[in-house]
Amino acid sequence: MAKVPYDHRGVNGQNRPETGRSQLVPILTFLGAAGTVTGSRFLVETDRARVLIDAGLFQGLKALRLRNREPFPVDPTTLDAVVVTHAHIDHIGYLPVLVREGMTAPVHASAATVDLARIVLPDSGHLQEEEADYANRKGFSKHHPALPLYTEADARSSLANLVPTPFGRELEVAPGVHVTLEPAGHILGSAIVRLRLEGTPERTVVFSGDLGRHEHPILCSPSPIGHADVVVMESTYGDRLHDDADALERLAEAIRRTAKRGGTILIPAFAVDRTEVVLLYLRQLVAAGEIPDLPIYVDSPMALSALEVYRSALAEPAADIAADVARAARDGDPFDSGRVTEVREVEHSKALADLHGPMIIVSASGMATGGRVVHHLRRLLPNHNNSVLLVGYQAAGTRGRLLADGATEVKMLGRHVRVRAEVVDLGAFSVHADRSELMEWLRTAQPAPEVVYLVHGEPGSARSLKALLDDASPHETVVARDRERVRLD
Repeated sequence: MAKVPYDHRGVNGQNRPETGRSQLVPILTFLGAAGTVTGSRFLVETDRARVLIDAGLFQGLKALRLRNREPFPVDPTTLDAVVVTHAHIDHIGYLPVLVREGMTAPVHASAATVDLARIVLPDSGHLQEEEADYANRKGFSKHHPALPLYTEADARSSLANLVPTPFGRELEVAPGVHVTLEPAGHILGSAIVRLRLEGTPERTVVFSGDLGRHEHPILCSPSPIGHADVVVMESTYGDRLHDDADALERLAEAIRRTAKRGGTILIPAFAVDRTEVVLLYLRQLVAAGEIPDLPIYVDSPMALSALEVYRSALAEPAADIAADVARAARDGDPFDSGRVTEVREVEHSKALADLHGPMIIVSASGMATGGRVVHHLRRLLPNHNNSVLLVGYQAAGTRGRLLADGATEVKMLGRHVRVRAEVVDLGAFSVHADRSELMEWLRTAQPAPEVVYLVHGEPGSARSLKALLDDASPHETVVARDRERVRLD
């Protein structure tokens, strides 16, 4: 097939979706995760259907977060289907808004993603209600009254739209639009989305979602691409390599140092997958005698609920669970060193402040944007005996990024808090593919795609990966621009 020229300036000079379906060619519009890591939203339109890939929340910088409250560029009632890649909030967190605004379309996702979404979405609505209530009671919000983006009730209403979709089975989700999900190896249930568009010619578009790693301690490696005319690929770590060689040792050293000082180790961790990975590593380090056998408190109801989904997936085992991990799980709970305490009630979370002696607290959210971890940070950061271990990507504008960048004070809950605790950035624990792993995955496309669009990356990361791909690959590589429309014919 001859290469089709692409107009990367958009279609007919437009940089916004049209409200009708009059276009004669299929169109892809980047409604989020272009020029930033969060807010995953990609709209595919044909003359017969309108399908949204991911419906995520923007996180981090205030200018991005404000976009969550803007009207969606397309009437939600005109969507025929939504396909979500996985259950992180920057990929599914906008679904309650779409449903509240009238969307009735089914939301297709893997079975594990549906299970996790039933935990994550109501928790997200509840957390937003709590934060709005706290801001109103303390009087530090600029809005009077502060209102949540959506409520727990909104989130629960959106769950009815979820449709479990098995890996490896093609499904026509809208007229002329066929979807196949394949394991992405990022979190449990995470999927690479293959979109086959009927037409002359027929076109195949592959969305990486968040791509995992071969070294994920629980999940299988990402599935190969195979045939694809167009690939939409993340670039979160497109400018760097993960230093896996000493990541566990750095984690162990930080825990040993803090325990020797008599301090508390606080690990902000995403409730889905990162908490499981952290607990798995802590168990291994204790068993190997690399760290003292400290009490571990998992202070996140959502993380604890997600942990049960992971345990069930190991017992089955689920299709994307690594075989050796499933076998090992038969000999005992891989997430419990024997000293893990589950903290569900708010009163028990507050009571952690009364405990003394070295301990480990694992709490959400992973970028310290909200949740119980914020209260722990406010209490623990001013004391140099304590430490904060950052075990995942920290997006620009988040408290986690400020801490990783060496901030001497951070603002939370309406107050400025001094940072005296030791902060250790352990980015190698990310379950995002790094630069070499992204390039390796792209080479599994046979033949090479015509064009690759880079998304889910801050500008420098995406540009760096583009430069490497321009030198090493035969296809055209484009850093996607926010709200840009491109042809898929």
